Amino acid sequence: MTETEKLQKVLARAGLGSRRELEKWIADGRVSVNGAVATLGDRVGSEDTLRVDGRIIKVKAEEEIVQRVIMYHKPPGEVCSRNDPEGRATVFDNLPRLQGMRWVQVGRLDINTTGLLLFTTDGELAHRLMHPSNGFVREYAVRVRGGMTPEKRQAMLDGVLLEDGVSKFDSIEDAGGAEEGANHWYKVTLTGGKYREVRRLFQSQDLDVARLMRIRFGDLTLPPQLRQGRWMELEPEQIQALIGKVELKGKKYTGLYGRARLRHQRAGSKPPRKARGPYRR
Repeated sequence: MTETEKLQKVLARAGLGSRRELEKWIADGRVSVNGAVATLGDRVGSEDTLRVDGRIIKVKAEEEIVQRVIMYHKPPGEVCSRNDPEGRATVFDNLPRLQGMRWVQVGRLDINTTGLLLFTTDGELAHRLMHPSNGFVREYAVRVRGGMTPEKRQAMLDGVLLEDGVSKFDSIEDAGGAEEGANHWYKVTLTGGKYREVRRLFQSQDLDVARLMRIRFGDLTLPPQLRQGRWMELEPEQIQALIGKVELKGKKYTGLYGRARLRHQRAGSKPPRKARGPYRR
């Protein structure tokens, strides 16, 4: 029996977008498999012909995929979407141009929030980086108006029931400011990724967020020399560190092509190949 994978996962690995974005493409009828319009839930094998908007998509083996990851310093006023119906600037406007691939953003920041955003050409990597189960810590610098009391601080550490469930900070660190509480800075960390979660947590305690800046994602910290509207490419060892943190434990060979390679190696009694190499510039 031919090994198969979910259609959106194969397309994401080809660098066409995030899984969520590609699921919408499938639902909108933009994707076909062997000439038939695809549906959500379809699985494909290595012999299937995939098309998006009528264009044949060449699906590469995992070891052939060039993975790029960049850090971008988002300024205020940019929206986290590829196209904005209101004509506002987007976070994609200043990114380097690609051929045959697309930048996929890892999470979002609201229009007024600044700071660190990650983009990658590997939609599957983006999906795993965003997935809550991988527990990547986000750190923010927050300027708050209003008086922070020990009770309010503890409430946000213990957990607050918001419209979409309980949210909490993992830590709240005093970062200086006016002693009376007006325009006081804090550094907060959390592992969630809900919509406007930091702002809503402070608002639940009648504290107004005047400025919000993401300064860290996992082990990646916003470089002080990276100015707003600029991007910086990750080094190969940094990309490999990210990949290592999101790979499934105990499954060195994953995916359609990984399993096929493993079967071939077993048949030929060859030792396993090393994990895919670093990004080649």
